[in-house]
Amino acid sequence: MMQTTKIITILLAAIILWGGAAYAQSDTVYVIPVADAISPGVADYIEKGIEKASEVGAACIIIELDTPGGLADSMRNIVMAIYKSDIPVVVFVSPSGARAASAGVMITMAADIAAMAPGTNIGAAHPVGAGGQEINETMEDKVTNDMVAYVKGIAKKRGRNEEWAEKAVRESVSVTASEALENNIIDLIAEDMDDLIKQINGREVPGRGTLDLDDPKQVVMKETLRDKVLKTISNPNIAYILLLIGLAGLYFELSHPGAIFPGVIGGIAIILAFFALQTLPVNYAGFLLIILSVVFFIMEMKITSYGLLSVAGVVSLLLGSIMLFEGDSPEMRVAWKVIIPTVTLISAFFIFVAGMVFRAHGLQPRTGVSGLIGQVGVVRNTIDPEGKVFVRGELWNAEAGSAIPEGAKVRVVNVANLLLEVEAVEETTEPNTA
Repeated sequence: MMQTTKIITILLAAIILWGGAAYAQSDTVYVIPVADAISPGVADYIEKGIEKASEVGAACIIIELDTPGGLADSMRNIVMAIYKSDIPVVVFVSPSGARAASAGVMITMAADIAAMAPGTNIGAAHPVGAGGQEINETMEDKVTNDMVAYVKGIAKKRGRNEEWAEKAVRESVSVTASEALENNIIDLIAEDMDDLIKQINGREVPGRGTLDLDDPKQVVMKETLRDKVLKTISNPNIAYILLLIGLAGLYFELSHPGAIFPGVIGGIAIILAFFALQTLPVNYAGFLLIILSVVFFIMEMKITSYGLLSVAGVVSLLLGSIMLFEGDSPEMRVAWKVIIPTVTLISAFFIFVAGMVFRAHGLQPRTGVSGLIGQVGVVRNTIDPEGKVFVRGELWNAEAGSAIPEGAKVRVVNVANLLLEVEAVEETTEPNTA
């Protein structure tokens, strides 16, 4: 019995080992191209790529990086994914002309192997506030010190230049690829992907063994539809436009029930906008200012403010648009080239609608009971004190302060409970209707 159990155990172990060997792809290099600001969508894309490469047992994963920076939280998620990876992670700042700025500095230095192509640069990691302005002194010290401690921790873990890492944050210093190699910021310079793989072949990665890349297969990670959608709508400019489209669509549907199309588009846009806003560093004061601007525009249509509410709406919309996001880099905020035309278009639309409402209020009613006032008709049955008159193609009961004979012309001066109050009209007066 014991011998049978041992045989079964050995067979199971052999099957597991054989299956693992068949599943592993130790001769494969996974490549994740990133040429964008570091956002939640990009972080999710990189994390999934590292997980997939680890699951299939790839030899290593190479992040081909070109970024101006981005969100600190997204950067930290990427760094954590690199640390947790079961296989070596290489960050390659490429192609020539690319950069690893701001958040890209931490991602590059966190890699097991950091490489750059000739003509690239790395650095300028000083945190900035909304609108690209410097943060107030107290908050700047807190944010800067926190980021310095973080990047120095990364540099120490990977045995890289801690002093330069601190300068990159405090002084926004930036260096070329050759300077980065000289200052122990990166491990090597490679012309292209093939040259990089050739140089790292046989390199020992502390804690992860030696890379065996004699003739590796390169697998480029493709973005899924979900990745593309998430990355697209997490762009602050797209999220901002979706928010305004959603608000405008819902306003149309509420003011004109049954239109359907504006409500459907507005509903979809507002849901996508809220999904994007939860992944971005939203300043809710800016969000509330945008909502307040819509309220001001609607009030302009109801209250005679001689344009003051419209001005308040434009100012609120502009301030809210500027304050909406608080990214660490200009790429993570709404661009001026998007804010100016959008604010102009939305403001012009609401002001135009308000003007139409004012003109409609100033016109004499043309329909309904109130539209009868001022109309001229003909007496069909003598009014004494009541009778019947023919006005605008209809026969109405009418009354007058004095007797008016049949065939005489009368003008409607009031309507009460479907009874017209009329007065006689001089014979020289031309009737409006017969």
